[in-house]
Amino acid sequence: MRFIHLDSIDDERVAAYTNLTEIQLRNKLEPSKGLFIAESPKVIDRALAAGREPISLLVEEPWIEGMSETFNVIDERWGADIPVYVASPDQLKKLTGYRLHRGALAAMKRWPLPSVEEVCRGAHRIAVMEDIVDHTNVGALMRSAAALDVDAVLVTPSCGDPLYRRAARVSMGTVFQVPWTRIGGDDRHYWPFIGMQELRVLGFTTVAMALEDDSISLDELVRRLNNNESADNHIDKLALIFGTEGDGLSHHTISRADLTVKIPMSHGVDSLNVAASSAVAFYATRRIDA
Repeated sequence: MRFIHLDSIDDERVAAYTNLTEIQLRNKLEPSKGLFIAESPKVIDRALAAGREPISLLVEEPWIEGMSETFNVIDERWGADIPVYVASPDQLKKLTGYRLHRGALAAMKRWPLPSVEEVCRGAHRIAVMEDIVDHTNVGALMRSAAALDVDAVLVTPSCGDPLYRRAARVSMGTVFQVPWTRIGGDDRHYWPFIGMQELRVLGFTTVAMALEDDSISLDELVRRLNNNESADNHIDKLALIFGTEGDGLSHHTISRADLTVKIPMSHGVDSLNVAASSAVAFYATRRIDA
């Protein structure tokens, strides 16, 4: 590593951390050349373990010694020329829009996202995030998907980016462990019209998580997952679809889904937050070994 002590946080060499928005960091036309920011040693380590290439790091001086293993990993795989910009805690407090957690940031290369078919190959249970825009919820869903053994996650064209700094941090870096991609790329007309059919062709039963009059209960969905494979209503490959905050799933999605499923509510509560409802659904539908 090349350790470079900064005299000022306005140094143009750390512009990716200080001046560029996350929209600017993400290069939609050439995603392999775009960047994302990973925050905290744990997130950085999980990104590195997944083979994500670092461009540079920005580290608070008191954290340097504790990150020696991270630096060794980078040196061994990507060479000793990756710069580590070192700043004091007081300098980093001046970062507009950045409250640094856990002492370190890393600018890393994005990668071309795989196809839906590649991500879903061999999968039996996937999640779809439809237009979820709160990055905390995006990250929380990714973390639950990893913890509860969901095979893959798809995000719709209008959904928040799982690589946004806050989403990746809330996910605890699991965004680099769970296979995911954007269904339809940036084509906002693709989902649900073409995208839902794509999932059916891949053999998935599509399940809209919504409180509709004709919704079946989550318990009934679980029964169909675990009944005899010869049963008419047995479900083998499951795609759970979760909607945006407030409005929930679009009526286009609900009308095209194979099933609509609800988590029954009590005490006048109309619904759960999408992060909570996805965790409940993931736990309930986990595969039970015979």
